[in-house]
Amino acid sequence: MKYMCILALLCITELKAQINLTFNKRFVESEDKWVAFKPDKDSSYPFGFIYIDAQAGLTLNFEGSFKILSDGRFVAKKSDNTNTKIRLEPNNVLVAFIPENKFQELQISLIPDWLTYYKTDTNSVERLYRWGYMYNGWGECAKALSFLEKAKTINSKHKGLMVELSYSYNCLEQYDKAEMLLDEEIKINPGDSYTNKEFIYTLTKNNKIAKATIQFEALLTTVKDKQYHAENCYNILQYYYKQKDKENFAKWYKILQLQPNLSKMIIQYSDNMKRELEK
Repeated sequence: MKYMCILALLCITELKAQINLTFNKRFVESEDKWVAFKPDKDSSYPFGFIYIDAQAGLTLNFEGSFKILSDGRFVAKKSDNTNTKIRLEPNNVLVAFIPENKFQELQISLIPDWLTYYKTDTNSVERLYRWGYMYNGWGECAKALSFLEKAKTINSKHKGLMVELSYSYNCLEQYDKAEMLLDEEIKINPGDSYTNKEFIYTLTKNNKIAKATIQFEALLTTVKDKQYHAENCYNILQYYYKQKDKENFAKWYKILQLQPNLSKMIIQYSDNMKRELEK
């Protein structure tokens, strides 16, 4: 009897291992993966295939749902329309990767036939840049870097590539690499607002504040697009706050108040820093 109980326990443990779905993957980690969502009230698991559409971004091709039987089998109930596309926001919803040994039960293939439509020209500089841009926007900078560095080997002069690559480096705190790229890019595009923004941010992180302030003063006359002026000023202000330099902080706090597009968030953060320094 004792041996039968042990055998039954081992069988149950093995079954759980076979059907285990671990919901620990975000959408941005699930490109080209079959995923299951947490079960609904009737214990059905919605599922589908996540891919990236160059225009729409993260997209789910919804397939239907499945249930897990007591013997561990996955039984699918396919959607009447398996061409349902759902645009996904890069939020904190967690999904599970469906094990490959369950694909046959769900009547799915590792790579759906229709995916080839979205995989044309996968090694072009434009596609690599676009994928890097999207992954940067989702905070997946290391993955973005893999696309952008490959794009650089193809055409380093592709519009916007050097700044986007610098963004990845900054995100990963590789400020020296970012500065090296932006030193050259700012010479080519001195009037580009985004390039100036990334350059000033990089300089403040590399403790080159004198160079950052000179760049800020220069952009006031060279950059017509003023959308980042307040952010640029804030990054300089934050540097002086971290250095506990009250005199220069007070100077740049006043300059910040004069900038256009001053957001509530920047006002709040700068006021908080001011109060901290005044203690």
